[in-house]
Amino acid sequence: MKWMEKEIQAIFTALNTNADKGLTGAAASTKKAEVGPNKFEEGQKETLLAKIGHHLLEITTIILLVAAAISLYLAVTTGYGYPKVIVILAIVVLNMVLGIYQENNAERALEALQNMNAHMTLVIRDGVKQEIDATELVPGDIIELGAGDMIPADARIIDSSSLQVEESALTGESLPVEKDANAIVSEKSPLGDRFNMLFSGCLVTGGRARAVVVETGMHTEMGKIASLINATKKTETPLQKRLKELAKRLSIVALVAGVLVFGIGLWHGETMIEMLMIAVSLAVAAVPETLPVIVTITLAYGVQNMVKKNTIIRRIPAVETIGNTSVICSDKTGTLTQNKMRIQQIWSVGMTPSAVEETFHEQENDLLEMLSLSNNATIEVTDGVENIIGDPTESSIIRLLNEKGLTKKELEQKSPRVFELPFDSGRKLMTTIHEVDGGFLAITKGAFDRIPVTFTDELLEQARDIHDRFAEKALRVISVAYKRYTEMPEDLTAEALEHDLTFAGMVGMIDPPRPESKRAVSEAKKAGIKTVMITGDHIVTASAIAKEIGILEDGDKSITGAELADMSQEELERTVRDYAVYARVSPEDKIRIVQAWQKNGEVVTMTGDGVNDAPALKAADVGAAMGITGTDVSKNAADMVITDDNFATIVDAVSEGRTAYENIRKTIYFLLSTNFSQIFIMFIAITLGWGAPVVAVQLLLINVVADGIPGFCLSREKADANVMDRPPMKKNSGIFANGLGAKVATQAVVFTIVTLVGFYIGKFVDINQSVSASDEVGMTMAFVILAWSSVSHIFNVRSDESIFKIGFLSNKPLFFSAMLSMVIILLMVIIPPVANMFYLVPLSLTHWLLAFGLSIFPLIFVEVQKAIKNRKQKGDEKYA
Repeated sequence: MKWMEKEIQAIFTALNTNADKGLTGAAASTKKAEVGPNKFEEGQKETLLAKIGHHLLEITTIILLVAAAISLYLAVTTGYGYPKVIVILAIVVLNMVLGIYQENNAERALEALQNMNAHMTLVIRDGVKQEIDATELVPGDIIELGAGDMIPADARIIDSSSLQVEESALTGESLPVEKDANAIVSEKSPLGDRFNMLFSGCLVTGGRARAVVVETGMHTEMGKIASLINATKKTETPLQKRLKELAKRLSIVALVAGVLVFGIGLWHGETMIEMLMIAVSLAVAAVPETLPVIVTITLAYGVQNMVKKNTIIRRIPAVETIGNTSVICSDKTGTLTQNKMRIQQIWSVGMTPSAVEETFHEQENDLLEMLSLSNNATIEVTDGVENIIGDPTESSIIRLLNEKGLTKKELEQKSPRVFELPFDSGRKLMTTIHEVDGGFLAITKGAFDRIPVTFTDELLEQARDIHDRFAEKALRVISVAYKRYTEMPEDLTAEALEHDLTFAGMVGMIDPPRPESKRAVSEAKKAGIKTVMITGDHIVTASAIAKEIGILEDGDKSITGAELADMSQEELERTVRDYAVYARVSPEDKIRIVQAWQKNGEVVTMTGDGVNDAPALKAADVGAAMGITGTDVSKNAADMVITDDNFATIVDAVSEGRTAYENIRKTIYFLLSTNFSQIFIMFIAITLGWGAPVVAVQLLLINVVADGIPGFCLSREKADANVMDRPPMKKNSGIFANGLGAKVATQAVVFTIVTLVGFYIGKFVDINQSVSASDEVGMTMAFVILAWSSVSHIFNVRSDESIFKIGFLSNKPLFFSAMLSMVIILLMVIIPPVANMFYLVPLSLTHWLLAFGLSIFPLIFVEVQKAIKNRKQKGDEKYA
């Protein structure tokens, strides 16, 4: 029901209540039974068992569990494979624990919403004022509120005095809103313009009010947000989708290869047990066991780096997702702006308007002093930290006074205040009287169109022109006038004091952009990221700020929440790229905007600090809450928290996220080149009738020792110099996009060739008199070459630049871990008890030299590729 439109008496009738006596206790009990308590419902939470079930149903986990089951069967029946069973199951459990741990760090938005409800509130029931628990409120209750009170439910104002309410948590508007019981509000008015309404969870900052409760619990505007949070599902990150797709592809490859190899093996006369062992080997070869752990370590390292850059990651996958961001939907106040109202222009009668940075003349100093005297704000600086007490508009005046080398305390000692007419939303004026030399000075400040001055035609035209020029720049204008008395006036009413005043001038103020916002928006654009402003502020102010910092460019449009409400979701999805500024929007609007961008295939990062932002933060691919001004609700709904509330920090986070994602792609390149080659090697050797070049336990050792140990250090690889000069990855692009698939395939072929060459020579060719060719020598050669070439491959994946240019030691942990892996492989062959355990035999020096030469061939091959590519790029640049 549109309560803001109805006559107040019609509301009393509809709710069966009385303005003076309120509800009866019996009526309140009946209504509570009908509508329920005044609190929010909680969404259904997933059980631990359900989370375990989800992880067990992932394809990579299923493949490993099947491999473990077959290995266990073989271990029981033949005594073969117990270590492999333990290792595979350990990997499954480790991946599951890491995944559930990440999920359990998640959503607590509804609990924070519950805490925002006031515990006790003053209500009139049976004609008696009494304090009750806010959860007991029902529609029809009459409540009374004063400064400092949290509003416990949505209510229509009955009467009020100088009432101001801070609604930023709900609407996003930075300034307190003046409320008026007699305001006429239309049906299409956004929340921020419903001046005759009070909303649950907002704070009364000044004045008092009596109001009738019209909605409670989930039916309040804050309750609707709780419903949106319940209904909004967190989408999978692009990386999660890509890794799932990768797992499907690997499972298909493993299944097809397994069936073919099984059939070919039986055709060659192999036994069923031997082919089951090979099937296990193929399953192990298909799954990069260390990939989930390395991905988690890479993302965790990104988390550590982001902490140093004022970003706290609440959900680890957000590190990768922020790197793929293509659209940033940013709030204005405090994120792009300083969240400090500042006077930018001043005009004193008889002077020309000037910027406040300029040196003030005497008239301008007099104007500033009058504004400061008729002012209730104070600013205290403690240990360099500015503490503002009072209205943001008034605080901006005192801030400028301090910057000009004066203090309010000094002015008040010189011209003490003896009387005050407080600001009134009906008059839009405030008047104070001060004792000065020669008598008394009455100062009135407020809205230009309400200032009670008798203007000459010339002065009025000049004042209107300057006022309009200030307004066109989206400046909030405060005017000031005065009157001198020789004696203290006897009639202290507004009618007497606010009459026939002398106009002194006006100031224009705004919440200015952060100095670094323009640079950050420019950097985002260079990185292929579109920045969009979504704010609860007025469209003129929002557009002016957006234009100044480069968000609103030629061809871009601005739109209000009211205009957006008339637009279908299909139309918004079709035209969303046309709009750069959304003003006076509702929480539902924010979700619509985010989803419209997502429908266009974009990865969306949404920033916000209020309760009203929480559903959109949850709906976005990455929700970024503000750490200083952000509510608990917004922080708990977000994926990351920006501790300095700075838009530039988000752009820095994108850079760090891109680095992490590139390192994950490097890891996939590193691991899958080996994994695919293992499948090819097994398939080709079995098809040719050579037998299995390596057994399952050897493949597992290669995947964990040769790939895993150095692979962990890829997480610390530094970003490429051009990481922010290229466009983000498309949301629907596969894991092998941008040439990664071709790189993996090429290297897999190279690994396959060098390994099969080594296997063939070791099994069939006598190259040394002391060690004759045999199955065991061939298998040992294949194991060593595949392991060492995999280790040397890690120097290929580090950068598109030559390893000799970036240096082997530029990532020292990676270099030394690679050397460690090569030594471990060497020791496994030359230490007899270990070699026997893994079906390896001693090799001659000739075999070792051949194995080493074949192992470094992939490194040489890729270095030649890089040299050709870089030379071609330089040639293209030369003739571009």
